[in-house]
Parts: sequence; C-alpha cells; structure tokens
Amino acid sequence: MLLTPPCRRRTRQSGPLGELFDHGVDALNTSLEVLIFSAAMNLGQGWKTVLILFASLLTFYVQTWDEYHTHTLTLGIVSGPVEGIVTLCIVYAFTGYVGGGSFWHQSMFASIGMPRFAFIPAIIYDLPWTDWYMVYGSVVLIFNTILSAMNVMAARRLRKENPITALYGLAPFFLTWTVIPIYLFLQPVILRQHLVPFVFFVGIVNAYSVGQMIVTHLTKSRFPMTNVLVLPLAFGVIDSLGPFLHDHIGVGWPSALGDGQYQIAFMFSCLGLAIGVYGSFVVDVIVTICDYLDIWCLTIKHPYVEKKEL
Repeated sequence: MLLTPPCRRRTRQSGPLGELFDHGVDALNTSLEVLIFSAAMNLGQGWKTVLILFASLLTFYVQTWDEYHTHTLTLGIVSGPVEGIVTLCIVYAFTGYVGGGSFWHQSMFASIGMPRFAFIPAIIYDLPWTDWYMVYGSVVLIFNTILSAMNVMAARRLRKENPITALYGLAPFFLTWTVIPIYLFLQPVILRQHLVPFVFFVGIVNAYSVGQMIVTHLTKSRFPMTNVLVLPLAFGVIDSLGPFLHDHIGVGWPSALGDGQYQIAFMFSCLGLAIGVYGSFVVDVIVTICDYLDIWCLTIKHPYVEKKEL
C-alpha cells in the first residue's frame, strides 16, 4: 500500500521516502494539470499554454528551493495546493455548466453585465477571461516568488550565511526557460502541433530538478546547479538557429534536423531520454534509501510496536 501522510502518522512509518513521493508525484502532476486547465479554457496549443506551464513550474520550483534553504515548507498567501486547486475546481465545474471553454474567450466585463463606461479603455473592457487569468496569475506568481526569496534570505542571515548566494539557485530554472521558448519560437511545428508531448518533456525536466533538490536537502548536500536534460534541448536550439540566422542576416549553418519529421522525432527522443533519466534517478534513490534504512518502499517491513511504560 502507498503510505499517504495520514497513514504514515498512524503507522509511525514516516521517513524520507514520503517526502520524495509527495514532491515527485506533485512535480509530475503540475505539468499534467496545465494540460487539463488549458483544455478547459480552450487555449489550445500556443503561447498561452506555455506561459501557464512556466508559471506553474516556477511556483513549484521556488517552493522547493525555499524549503531547501529554510528547512520548512512555506506556502504563499495564495498557494497552489489550496487556493490554486479551489480555483481549478471552480473553473472546471463552471466550464461544464456553460458547456465549453469558448465562454472564457469573451469579454469578462461584458459577460458579467457591466456597461461600457467612458473611463474604461476599450482594450481593458474587451479583455477576455483568459487574459484576466494571466494578469491574476502573474501578480500571484511575482508576489509568491518575492516572498519566498525574502524567506530564504532571512533564514540564511540567521545562520550567518551569505543571503545573496542562495539566489543563484534560481538560475537553473531560468536558464532552462531561456532555452524552451527559443526552441518553440524556432520550431513552430512543435508549438502548434506537438505541444502536448513537449509539455510532458518539460514537466519531467522540472521534476528532475525538484527531485535533485529534495535529495540534496535530505542528505545535506550542495544545491544542484545542473540538469543534464537541458543539454539535448540546447542542441535543438543551436541546430535550429542556423537556418534562422541565415534567413535574416545571411550568415548561418545548415540544420541537421530540419523543421519536419526529423524535428518531431527529435522532440519525442528528448521525451524518451527524459523518461529514462528521471526513471533511473527515481529507482536509484529509492533502492539506495531502502537499503540504507533497511525498509521496503510500498509496504511496512518493520511494524511499529509501542513499548510498555516501566
């Protein structure tokens, strides 16, 4: 049986595997939830779905980075596991009630019956629900990120450590998300026709970074600053950049993959590589912890026996 948090408290079997399971499963679920939400909002395969993926994964990465330095899981005032899930449930339920995601593409002010006042600019009045959600998400994301950074810096000051160096831990995420939009811009066939498997790939890349942070947190090791899964995507950017530069400035290099079936095959190869690397990482961590602590992964090897009071 899989030990959920209440079950772990009842059986007295709490351990590092519980935290790894919780964060690992949630990290993968985050990218899957983006696809479900984008489908409910009828966003399709495009940049808005990519922006929602960026915001969701950044929130999860920052909260794990916060926990690594503060040793406490701190959720923002508007947190994903609470207010975020409630928001999603409301969106899903209302989408089912109105009969489709096209509702979210009409003007929010007009749909709630607000008249067009003269002091409201037309560009603001005509904003659809989807754009207002982007505004709301951006405000919450910036606020929670700043709050987590302040928590980390305060915790490091208390330990007489340099608070600025902790901010370098955000660099792997933003480096990854510098490569991702560039690749999608250079390869619109992936953005417009094969975004779903690409979201799977990006979700596993983020889950691998989060998993590394959790392992180093449990073992009190140095913060992981590298993610090997970014390398094939960087190769894809370099390969696609040659024809783009040749078309715009006349200087470039030929692409080995092109922009057709070989590029699609490359993207699926990246997904397969990510599954293999992350899967081997999970198995290696589980086996190592189980051997070291003499426990089993999904069943109880040594049941808790309460000792009698003397």
